[in-house]
Amino acid sequence: MPVLTSTDYTAPFLLSNRHVLTVFPTLFRRIPPADYVRERIATPDNDFLDLDYSRKGSRSVVLILHGLEGDSRRQYVTGMVHIFNESGFDTVSMNFRGCSGECNKALRFYHSGETGDLQTVIDHIAPQYDHIHLIGFSLGGNVTLKYLGERGSSIHPQIRSAVAISVPVDLLDSSTELEKRQNSIYRMRFIRSLGEKLAEKAKAYPHDISLEGFSAIRNFREFDDRYTAPLHGFKNAEHYWRLSSSIFYLSGITIPTLLINALDDPFLGQGSYPFSAASSNRNFHLETPQTGGHVGFVTFSEKYYWSEKRAWQFIDQHR
Repeated sequence: MPVLTSTDYTAPFLLSNRHVLTVFPTLFRRIPPADYVRERIATPDNDFLDLDYSRKGSRSVVLILHGLEGDSRRQYVTGMVHIFNESGFDTVSMNFRGCSGECNKALRFYHSGETGDLQTVIDHIAPQYDHIHLIGFSLGGNVTLKYLGERGSSIHPQIRSAVAISVPVDLLDSSTELEKRQNSIYRMRFIRSLGEKLAEKAKAYPHDISLEGFSAIRNFREFDDRYTAPLHGFKNAEHYWRLSSSIFYLSGITIPTLLINALDDPFLGQGSYPFSAASSNRNFHLETPQTGGHVGFVTFSEKYYWSEKRAWQFIDQHR
């Protein structure tokens, strides 16, 4: 029954508030940029994905997936790159479509349940490595867990382990949580950023994307109903959330996988703490620290944050 109780992470006294823990790394963490070499690869639908490699000459690689409206240069990604590079691993930081600094070519972009692009990346890097490990943050964590559950026992044999951090495994539940007043700053920041990308894409697809009335959108249900669902083949927001939530795929995971969701994460409701799934699947481990915020887990006294050290410990056990 791999439900793990974390007692070894405690938020610094001055960061005990979950919102402060969430925003502190973005605003104040200073970490050297990763030494990336970018490669652009083609997708089966004639679009592209940008991959950022940080190579150490290893035959083992950690493939890292960022969160909603993130990219490979976010501090939580580069922190992982550095800790694994120091341990001798190569890393590949995947940028979702439209997140690498250039608008993607297709009408569609990325979403919480899109696992085909992850498969494309794995197929591309597999010939270069003996072992592949996955790390996903937030939206990228949901993509990671859904991918593992979908593939089940047919997963690529070179994939050895995975870690997912601060993941809204139940998208309906998370959307409801983000609608709360205390979370408005996060919600509107995401919607504004997505709107900027839609405005750019509308230049190439003026008959398919209209921004008329966009300023009235106030939550993810409205955004996903109007844009995410129709652009990606779903009936509406709830249909998209139901088919894309990784909670419905966790039973299919067949490799060692760790999910770390802090109990004070402001993005997550009770549906994103899948204790039952962890209790019934020996490959799926759930760890729920009392504190940590959303992709926070700040540590002042050490070089790396707690979540980075914990991810390294888990993957090192299965290298």
